[in-house]
Amino acid sequence: MKIKICGLFLPEDIEYVNEALPDYIGFVFAKSRRQVTVQQAVQLRKKLSAGIQTVGVFVNAPIEFAAGLLKSGVIDLVQLHGCEDEAYMERLKSKTGCQMIKAIRVDTIADIATAQKSSADFLLLDHGSGGTGEAFNWELVRGCKKPFFLAGGIHAGNINQAMETGKPFAIDLSSGVETDGVKDKNKILEIVRRVRNG
Repeated sequence: MKIKICGLFLPEDIEYVNEALPDYIGFVFAKSRRQVTVQQAVQLRKKLSAGIQTVGVFVNAPIEFAAGLLKSGVIDLVQLHGCEDEAYMERLKSKTGCQMIKAIRVDTIADIATAQKSSADFLLLDHGSGGTGEAFNWELVRGCKKPFFLAGGIHAGNINQAMETGKPFAIDLSSGVETDGVKDKNKILEIVRRVRNG
């Protein structure tokens, strides 16, 4: 099972993940308290361990903006949290050939059934708009056939349940590895250890 630590924006965050070595990290380019500028992302990426893939998180961003970050190597994948439709994803894919993660708000099992028709390479199943620190009913994901990242309210206290329910492709954390709004080295190390040993 893979692991993604999202919402990195401080130099220390990079130090922590370089020690923990998750599979993915996320840079948020959308409006958020964890938002990074392109310049920040470039500098942070330079310090990142080569074995960790970077995901750019966008909400209804111009295709050229995401494509530019992919082509320049600042990010490796895109994660789409807005109203991006199939035409948007097809155009971005044709420009870059990148892998895409489409975030889906899960309220009912019907949400997952609809989401599985997406052409995205992965789904990200979350509660609300993301970054809320709240979980949804993970039982709903059991029938999901498309590979997915499970997100929303995951932390050390429920990580085992998150991994066991629905067998996600990856676990995605942000606030669950923070203390007072910033990434916590010990929480990151513990979560990555738990997922690796899970």
